[in-house]
Amino acid sequence: MTRCAVVINPSKVPDLDVRRRELRDALAAAGWPEPLWLETTPEDPGPGMAEEAAAAGAEVVLVCGGDGTVRAVAGVLAGSDVAVALIPSGTGDLLADNLGIPHDVGEAVAVAVGGARRRIDVGVVEGAGAFIVMAGMGFAATMVGGTPDEAKRRFGWAAYAASGLRDLTRRRMAVRIRLDGGRWLHRQATSVFVANVGYLWGGIQPLPGAEPDDGYLDIAVLSPSHLSDWLRLAGGVLVWRGGAVRGLETFRARAVEVRAARAEPRELDGDVIAPDRRLAARVRPGALIVCVPRV
Repeated sequence: MTRCAVVINPSKVPDLDVRRRELRDALAAAGWPEPLWLETTPEDPGPGMAEEAAAAGAEVVLVCGGDGTVRAVAGVLAGSDVAVALIPSGTGDLLADNLGIPHDVGEAVAVAVGGARRRIDVGVVEGAGAFIVMAGMGFAATMVGGTPDEAKRRFGWAAYAASGLRDLTRRRMAVRIRLDGGRWLHRQATSVFVANVGYLWGGIQPLPGAEPDDGYLDIAVLSPSHLSDWLRLAGGVLVWRGGAVRGLETFRARAVEVRAARAEPRELDGDVIAPDRRLAARVRPGALIVCVPRV
């Protein structure tokens, strides 16, 4: 029988007892043994639990939390033979949505026990660790950092939108961008983000060509400075038909370095990290095994 562990983030699950029972019953129905239960803490959001699960011989680690919890676990399990199964429980759950993982607990467990295994890429930001969805600098990070946790729990993506409205006219950043060690590109940007997937921000797809297993990172440079610019950008992304979108410039690379004129807010998979003038990211192709639905 497959040995498994459950890494669960109590801050993302309103009733731990109910969730434990749901998971235990679904795993038992599939003939899997009692899992190793591991709860994250504010001091350890997942890496220690992932290490304990791997040391205990778990072949599959079910992650019950949001993208931040998945990131913490993936940073440890990347490069190993341990598979990660997503039990979406966060505000965004962007990796789950990009991979077609259902949000129903029973259906998500069914993917873990009977689905396929897919190797996906993992991004790594120098000095900050891994990401599986996106790393951002500028407006995106300001929006994430300015959204209270309670608002995220109650209103989901609407809370991010409300927070973002306050900063739509923030000053643009003078940045230099270098792709795969090439020449520097000079831009005035509101935000720069480096993504591993195409769907972001509640289902909007600003990077339609991005795939989590293509061996590349997709880079987006947003440059609107006024409300009218943002409206045109949003409209262009929503009705994208393969052409250029005003206010959005995209690139693809295996490694990218962004340098700003001053320290700027930064984030990884919805978690704020220390502001800095620099964001340097690279891809680890096929580093993480994830349970996905069979096609």
